[in-house]
Amino acid sequence: MNLKSMDVKGKRVLLRVDFNVPVKDGKVTDTTRIEAAKPTIDHLLKAGAAVILMSHRGRPKGEYKEEFSMEPVRKAAEEILGQTIAPFFSGVVVDDNVRKMAKELAPGELAMLENLRFRKEEEANDASFAEELASIADLYVNDAFGTAHRAHASNVGIASKLPSALGFLMGKEVEVLSNLVENPERPFVAILGGAKVSDKIGVIENLIEIVDSVLIVGAMANTFLLSQGYDMGASLVEKEQTELAERLMKKAREKGVDLLLPVDLVVAKGIDRPDTARAVKPGDIAPDEMALDIGEETVKAYGMILDGAKSVVWNGPAGVFETEPFDAGTFDLAKILGDLDANVVIGGGDSAAAITRSGLEEKMSHISSGGGASLEFLEGKKLPGIAAIEEV
Repeated sequence: MNLKSMDVKGKRVLLRVDFNVPVKDGKVTDTTRIEAAKPTIDHLLKAGAAVILMSHRGRPKGEYKEEFSMEPVRKAAEEILGQTIAPFFSGVVVDDNVRKMAKELAPGELAMLENLRFRKEEEANDASFAEELASIADLYVNDAFGTAHRAHASNVGIASKLPSALGFLMGKEVEVLSNLVENPERPFVAILGGAKVSDKIGVIENLIEIVDSVLIVGAMANTFLLSQGYDMGASLVEKEQTELAERLMKKAREKGVDLLLPVDLVVAKGIDRPDTARAVKPGDIAPDEMALDIGEETVKAYGMILDGAKSVVWNGPAGVFETEPFDAGTFDLAKILGDLDANVVIGGGDSAAAITRSGLEEKMSHISSGGGASLEFLEGKKLPGIAAIEEV
C-alpha cells in the first residue's frame, strides 16, 4: 500500500524506524537517522494518526540492558521533531501497561517503544512477538531501510498482521537504487572500497554487469594488488581471496568494463604512526609498512574517469578516513564527486560517515541510510523488509 493513500486518521500507527544511532555519555552524537524519518512522522501526525515509534539500538542480545535503552534517543528525537514523545518503555517491550497506554494515545500524539532487541524473538522473526507488536496498533508503516535486508519480527513478521505501507524514506531508497541499477545514465562508475573483497563479491559481480568502470579503493585494493604479484608488506590483505580478485578482474575484462587499481598508496608503520606516512608505488612497500590510503596519483587517475561520469555509486572509503593524514584520498574523491554534474549515490555505512565528515552531504544526489541494505540491493537481492510489504 502507498503511504499517501493509506487512511490513517484516528488510527494508531506502529512506525518502524532505524534509530540505531551512536550514543556517548548519554547523548546522541549523530542524529542523521532521526532527521531522515521526520517527513514520514510529520505526515502521519498531520494526517491525524497516533504514532508509536519502534527501533532497535545496539546489540543487547535479547535481554534488557539499561545501557541500550531508547531513552537518550527519545530525548534527541523530541528536539528534532519538536514534539513530546511518550516513553512506552518496558523491559519486555510490550506488556499490559504498554497496551493500555497505546489504547489511550490520541491522534497527533507520539510515543516510543523500548529497544526491540531486548527480546531475542525480534531477530528470530518470531510470529508471537510480531503478534504482540501488532496488538498495540491498527496500521503498520516501515521506514527503516537500514534493517530492510534482515528478516525480523518488527519488519517482516508484523507485515502480515496489520495493513502495511512503506514510509517515505524507504520509498525514496527503493526508487533511487532501482533507477541506478535498472536505468543508469552513462557512463556509470562504481567506486568500491572497504576492508574485504569477500564481503563484496556479490556486489562487484553484479555491478560488473551494469557499470562502465569500477574503481577499487581501501583495504580491498590491497588484495587485488597482491593478486597482481605486489608485496603488500604489513597491509591488511585477504591472502585466500587473491584467486577471487583475479577472477573478478578477468570477468571485468571480458565484459569490457575498466577495473582500475591504485597506482600509488599512502603507507605508514601503523595507523598510530602518522609521522612515518609516505607515498609509494605498489611495488615499493617495506615489510613493516601498511597501505592506509590511496595516493595523489590515484586520485588524479580516478578523477579523470569520474570527470565524464553521469552516474556514480560509492560504497567504502578510500582509506582510514577517521585519522589524518590517511583521510586525504577519501576527502579528495568526495570533492571530485561534489563537483560532478551527475547522479551521485553514496551507499551508506562508512561511506556516508565519510561524506558527512567531509561536509559535502548537500552536494551528493542521495546518501543511503543503510550500508548493508544498500549493498544487498546493489547485489541484486530482494530485501525481506521491502518484499514483506510488497507481497501483502
